[in-house]
Amino acid sequence: MLDLNFVRANLELVRNKLRGRGQDPAVLLGDFEALDQRRRDRITEGEQLKAQRNKLSEEVARLKKSGQYAGAVMDRTRTLRARTEELEAAAAESEEQMRAILTRIPNLTRDEVPVGIDERANVEVKRWSTAPEFDFQPKPHWELGEHLGILDLERAAKIAGARFAVYWGDGAKLERALISFMLDVHTREHGYTEVLPPFMVNSKSLFGTGQLPKFADDLFRCVDAEGFEPGKYRDSDHWLIPTAEVPVTNLYREEILDEAKLPISLAAYTPCFRSEAGSYGKDVRGIIRQHQFQKVELVKFTRPEESEAEHEKLTRNAEAILERLGLPYRRMLLCTGDTGFSSAKTFDLEVWLPGQGLYREISSCSNFEAFQARRANIRYKPKGQGKTTLVHTLNGSGLAVGRTWLAILENYQQADGTVRVPEALVSYMGGQRTIAPRQGA
Repeated sequence: MLDLNFVRANLELVRNKLRGRGQDPAVLLGDFEALDQRRRDRITEGEQLKAQRNKLSEEVARLKKSGQYAGAVMDRTRTLRARTEELEAAAAESEEQMRAILTRIPNLTRDEVPVGIDERANVEVKRWSTAPEFDFQPKPHWELGEHLGILDLERAAKIAGARFAVYWGDGAKLERALISFMLDVHTREHGYTEVLPPFMVNSKSLFGTGQLPKFADDLFRCVDAEGFEPGKYRDSDHWLIPTAEVPVTNLYREEILDEAKLPISLAAYTPCFRSEAGSYGKDVRGIIRQHQFQKVELVKFTRPEESEAEHEKLTRNAEAILERLGLPYRRMLLCTGDTGFSSAKTFDLEVWLPGQGLYREISSCSNFEAFQARRANIRYKPKGQGKTTLVHTLNGSGLAVGRTWLAILENYQQADGTVRVPEALVSYMGGQRTIAPRQGA
């Protein structure tokens, strides 16, 4: 969430940044300016009445000291006090309405973020490795998975519906190997602390990271969350997490962190659950867009002056996984219109999929600056200062496990229909170097 005083003082800048995101400032800001003016008017009138009350109080004291009747003046003082309290309440109500407006305002993108409406304006920053060459027509992962007997979408649909998957044999083994490999690299080599959070969260947690109230339709809510109303967040309702970013970031909600421990770097494996509202008809083949998938997530809490450098470091940590697996990728700087609601700047990593002949997002690495920390009230006290300040939060997939799984199938497929196991995963696969068709599939 943006700082209320900042928005007041920089309203035209906020409007321009919203236009850059392809959004209508008039719709998002609503009557923010009128509410602010009303609040200012109430405060000004209240201060004037307080000054009058102070003078009248002096008059009451003078009359009493001289033995004169002070009742009429006291009545006037009480009337002014009642009116002042009304004005204070009205000013507070206007401010609360302004804060409610801020909950639907996205973060302001950094100046270096390219302006554009959609992904067509994203900018390629780097490209690593070249696409593998085949002397045969490479197949997409859904054909490979079916041929090998390791990916079963038909039975998944029977037991859960569309956009679910069942992994058999080496398919399940490869998924597990990837999770262990990613966690080991990030904790042993990149300095992250592993954490296993709950897979369900309350609505206060989803508000803290920016999913609520705007993206409620993208989430799976449990029965005890049916009474959800925007702006009314409870401790006892439950939602399935869309990403580990939510529980891990909220570990420190309403806390003051020890500056000496910053930056804090956490890595978490979790399943993720998304309703994929609005994605009907998109990516219906294979496992690109699922209601349930697994990720290893990277989350950082940093000092504001270090967040840009930590953003680069986090992105490189995610890229290292792709490089260790030998998967060609490119880094994209997202434009304003394609940058997520809570993010000030995002790099997408896109992996090459030869079976489909395209690059596909496999990780988003974002710097949220103070946006999430303000919503979740996560602070630290800088050395030598008497007051606390907001941390900056960052996160990125390190990586999306299912998309890494399918990228391996498509990039390491062989002419005989088998799939070669990347060297980095051989030990995690128990020494196995080839995935061959499953017997009895």
